[in-house]
Amino acid sequence: MNNTTDVVVGFRRTVRAFVLIAVVVATGGRCGQERVDEARSRMVQDQIVSRGVLDTATIRSMSTVPRHLFVPDWLAHRAYEDTPLPIGQGQTISQPYIVALMTEYIRPHRGQRVLEVGTGSGYQAAVLAEIVDSVFTIEILSDLARSASARLRDLGYANVVVRLGDGYLGWAEHAPFDAILVTAAAENIPGPLVDQLRDGGVMVIPVGPPESVQALTLVKKEGDNVVTQSLAPVRFVPLTRAR
Repeated sequence: MNNTTDVVVGFRRTVRAFVLIAVVVATGGRCGQERVDEARSRMVQDQIVSRGVLDTATIRSMSTVPRHLFVPDWLAHRAYEDTPLPIGQGQTISQPYIVALMTEYIRPHRGQRVLEVGTGSGYQAAVLAEIVDSVFTIEILSDLARSASARLRDLGYANVVVRLGDGYLGWAEHAPFDAILVTAAAENIPGPLVDQLRDGGVMVIPVGPPESVQALTLVKKEGDNVVTQSLAPVRFVPLTRAR
């Protein structure tokens, strides 16, 4: 079964300000907002910059996106910790350093069209949307796809489109992509995703067996050649396929 539904996120970015104001009120006014901003700043400096992530666009985006709004309410106080966190249905939001590392490896910039496989809570899509022109993101779990779409809409990310479907197959209608990020582990590099990269495009994907250590892998498409490079050991939830 190939169950696909496109959900366009089309609210203007101004909506985002109202959401953030609500968060400030809920956390105790200005002092609450200052605590959130300080926690995010510490996250970027202590967990990301200190580990060697230096791309200015990535750092700026990680400093901007409110990670506490992409985790369950009961985990909001842990949003800026150096750890992945559960988001329901056996899925996680990745450790901040891994999000930054994967983002940096695609060398993000204006003008890019990026495909993400594994929307989850929408956090990686938001980080990308702060930098690139267009983000197309696919999630196979319907509850997560709906909640991520609503969250991204309410935060004003109008340059993100969320699709419910099998990410292994990519999104051919919007190909070719300048870059692809896969946020779940595949046992092999999906051929459809390689096909949907433009010439000179790159993909970052964890490759390896489920429930084990995988290799975060950089894939470069150079004409008819595909060049791969192992970047770091990681542990991701497995890439789920449609049945």
